[in-house]
Amino acid sequence: MITDRTQVTAMIQSAKISKGIKWSEIAVVIGQSKEWSTAACLGQMAMTKEQAEGVGKLLELSDEAIAWLQIAPYKGSLPTEVPTDPLIYRWYELVSVYGTTLKELIHEEFGDGIMSAIDFSMDLQREEDPKGDRVHVVMSGKFLPYKMY
Repeated sequence: MITDRTQVTAMIQSAKISKGIKWSEIAVVIGQSKEWSTAACLGQMAMTKEQAEGVGKLLELSDEAIAWLQIAPYKGSLPTEVPTDPLIYRWYELVSVYGTTLKELIHEEFGDGIMSAIDFSMDLQREEDPKGDRVHVVMSGKFLPYKMY
C-alpha cells in the first residue's frame, strides 16, 4: 500500500535507472517537455490519466502508483533549510544573490506583481563552449499583476 507520493517518486527513479531510460524518453510518452515531465515524475505536477497510464506502462508501475500520479501534489520538494546538494544549493545561491535584482527588474519592466510558476515553461539545454560546456536555462512565466481592491 502506497501512503505517500514520495514512494511513487522512488519507484519511478528505480525503474528509470534499472531500465536505463532518460527523462527525455519519458517526456515523449507523457507528451510534454522533458522539464515538465521530470517535475511530474518527481512529484511536483499531476498527470492526466492518459499520461499516468503511459508512464505506468513504460516503467511497469502498479495501478495504485498510476493513480497517485494523477493526484494534485503538495508543491515544493525542498526542505525549508538551506539545501545541501551542491547543484540545488547553487540555484538557492543564485536566487539569494540575484533574487532582489530580478525582483527590481521585473517590477521596473512590468509593475508590481509576480512571475507565475503555474503559467510557466522552462527549457534546459547543453551549450558547448571551448572553456567548458555551459548549462543554458530559459524560464518563461506569465506576469501576474497585484490588483487593488
